[in-house]
Amino acid sequence: QVQLVESGGGLAQAGGSLRLSCAASGSIFSINAMGWYRQAPGKQRELVATITSGGSTNYADSVKGRFTISRDGAKNTVYLQMNSLRAEDTAVYYCKANVYWGKGTLVTVSS
Repeated sequence: QVQLVESGGGLAQAGGSLRLSCAASGSIFSINAMGWYRQAPGKQRELVATITSGGSTNYADSVKGRFTISRDGAKNTVYLQMNSLRAEDTAVYYCKANVYWGKGTLVTVSS
């Protein structure tokens, strides 16, 4: 079992920045890739970014050049730095590790 706790969501203005954190605990030795997903109201959950244990990253086209995913192995934490935020980035952001999901953190971007 892996437990994931997200933090760092909140309200930001368009053009602003936020940094999300996801702290993992439990059977962390089993974690391969970690990622961030988001779900906007009335829409399906979608991939935002992923990072492997080796540091390889992958981003959705909609966030490339604006968001950066990183991980701190010593702290068992993955981060999502979000810059140049847009109203359409408003969503609940979820952390995922293998098959485990966090409960999500709400990001609201005002235009």
